[in-house]
Amino acid sequence: MPQLPCPRFVVTENAIGETCDVLIVGLCDDAPLSATVAAVDQATGGVISRLKDQGKLSSESGESMLIPGPGGDGPMLVLLMGLGEKSKLDREAAFTSTSTAVRSLVSKPHETWVIALPEWFDAADHDAIVAGALYGLEGQSIYRTKPSTYVPQTIAITGASKTAIDRGVVIGDSVNLARRLVNEPASVIYPASFAERAEALATEVGLGCEVWDETRLAEENCRAILAVGGGSDKPPRLVILRHNGGAEGEPPIAIVGKGVTFDSGGLSIKPSDGMVDMKCDMGGAATVIGTMHALAKLGVKKNVIGLCGLAENMVSGSSYKLGDVIVTRSGKTIEILNTDAEGRVVLSDTLDVAIQQQPTAMVDLATLTGACMVALGNEVAGLMTNNQSACDAVEGAAHAEGEPVWQLPMFELYDEKVKSKVADIKNIGEGRWGGAITAAKFLENFVGDVPWVHIDIAGPAFADSPKPHRDAGATGVMVRTLVRWVENQAEA
Repeated sequence: MPQLPCPRFVVTENAIGETCDVLIVGLCDDAPLSATVAAVDQATGGVISRLKDQGKLSSESGESMLIPGPGGDGPMLVLLMGLGEKSKLDREAAFTSTSTAVRSLVSKPHETWVIALPEWFDAADHDAIVAGALYGLEGQSIYRTKPSTYVPQTIAITGASKTAIDRGVVIGDSVNLARRLVNEPASVIYPASFAERAEALATEVGLGCEVWDETRLAEENCRAILAVGGGSDKPPRLVILRHNGGAEGEPPIAIVGKGVTFDSGGLSIKPSDGMVDMKCDMGGAATVIGTMHALAKLGVKKNVIGLCGLAENMVSGSSYKLGDVIVTRSGKTIEILNTDAEGRVVLSDTLDVAIQQQPTAMVDLATLTGACMVALGNEVAGLMTNNQSACDAVEGAAHAEGEPVWQLPMFELYDEKVKSKVADIKNIGEGRWGGAITAAKFLENFVGDVPWVHIDIAGPAFADSPKPHRDAGATGVMVRTLVRWVENQAEA
């Protein structure tokens, strides 16, 4: 898998005296210059003060200015990064401001950086600064012959502990791992190759790993996964990862991801414009991989099982058809009325495998419906649940990490909309209305009594255009949230 080199992170306590190419410092609207900025101002003959007095220097969040540094034994350049109001600085700001600063620098080669932003943030958020730095270094241009991103060899962080730096590296690497999987073309990431990457990762970080091939899927009666993958010459897989961080025999938490490695729509084929980014339809499974990687590297004291249902939805003589009735692994029957509503079909078997592990709580993630994007836009994930306490826990973790989510209703009146006349349920609701909710109602048929939260990440999983803090392409959404959610469960 093509990837950029990872910089070496170190601790330093002397930002202004550190020989480096670039020093990154922060400015706040409602606070005097920090100690580091004041030292830079003095070393440069009051340049920063003069710029500020002349109204040429903005401390508005996201604004930045690159100025010459004192040089010599200090920084050659100084990036002045606006942070906005000090009273509003939180974990999200730590992550996003650092990523924005990093992205403003990566178009030119700078071998050594010093980041002095921790002086503005609580110590509990210093790891988010490191994770944000790594996030800003990652992009979708993985196959360009000329680099568009120059990664420094060393990044020194002032005022942060080694523990915070180590944790931030794990979180940043894990989010970027999910992004790389999604950014790869479907010719590289398909069910078998995804499973191979998962096996290699499990060996690297000490996760248990089990892969069900098409023969095992048939033996396990996973007819829904096999049906969706039946039109492709790349057969489906089910990946089961285990992190045994808790007590032996303690019931696990389950995290389930939709892994449609390419979605043509099947016989309900998509137009070209709707198909061009469909390598991203395995974003839920990629988030599972990134989350399990982080949990293992951090040694979280909780048993967690991660499941990825993997299939490629293609068109051929063996494609599953409209009007087909599938007997799922659970025994429930599904009438297929649209082969482009395939993710929920894959998840029906995957969720059933998960509940056989008797989890105490379960989350699934899926780039499931355009309807969720219509309702919430491109930046917000939709939450749907059968258990309000479980949903509140996930929502709280998302809020703490600055990943926007919004809960949608799951009223019983929606149950009727997925009932079939010829089978137990059908794989689409009634017309255009409430599509995100009827998809969740479909999934609810396969979770039993397990406290369950469905997260529709169709909007925020993949971005058509860049933003100051991230490139276009995969975003790695919800990895940070799920790591925090599991850690909170471990501490409860």
